[in-house]
Amino acid sequence: METRAFAPVRPAAHRRLLRGLAGLFAVLWLVAPRPPATAAGAAPPRPVAATDQEGLRSLFASENRAIRTAAPVVAVTFNAAWNDAGLDPVLDELARRHAPATFFLTGDFADRHPEAVRHIAAAGHGLGNHSYSHPYFKDLTATGRRDEVRAADRALRTAGAGAALTPYFRFPYGETAPEHITEVNALGFADIEFTQDTNGWMGTEGGMTVDRAVSRALDALRPGAILQMHIGAPEGRTEVLDAQALPRILEAISTRGYRVIDLRTLLTTPPAPTALGPVP
Repeated sequence: METRAFAPVRPAAHRRLLRGLAGLFAVLWLVAPRPPATAAGAAPPRPVAATDQEGLRSLFASENRAIRTAAPVVAVTFNAAWNDAGLDPVLDELARRHAPATFFLTGDFADRHPEAVRHIAAAGHGLGNHSYSHPYFKDLTATGRRDEVRAADRALRTAGAGAALTPYFRFPYGETAPEHITEVNALGFADIEFTQDTNGWMGTEGGMTVDRAVSRALDALRPGAILQMHIGAPEGRTEVLDAQALPRILEAISTRGYRVIDLRTLLTTPPAPTALGPVP
């Protein structure tokens, strides 16, 4: 027996039904949540997975110079703003040791060395934002600071960072301020600084040696330490002390019972006890 639920819909009734559905969809479109509008020239919203949001937000509103943990783990990071003279030996040693690292690159570096960006990404390491031109942020306006972050993000994407790109930002010269961190957070980035810089970037001209770079790294070795090194040298120099020191640093980390971890794991790790925080 035919019922009303399954009776054929006549043309007039069909049109009324379609009009009703169209009206319903229009209402839903008006009330449905949308992503925030992106300002002209801004980078698109960062594609952070839903499961990563809690981990990322736990890093906001904080100057992060160490991992808060009692576990014997450390993170190894490299900055790049000059040249890529030490990149190949650094990547070779990391691969030999199966050690992950995060590379904080300036946008200017990415524009000049796109192949280096792709090489780092292909090796499986994370890529972070280190501003476009490495200025002193305190000397810029709020708009200027935002432009530096956005321009670097665009340059890294254009160079081929791909899925290696992280929602991490490192301030030039390691100089932070609460209001500047808030600005960076609003752009979708967590501030990731460092516990100790080896100062290998100073070179022998600046009074540094490989031994001193290694010593500085090991002096800071404790649970949660974040080491900062560099893959290039300033002023056209090609001697990269950090590249020479890296094998000894990684060997000592292992010998002393520590493990190198990937900073990206913090995005999917509960905020405690492995969130980032100030140096103890």
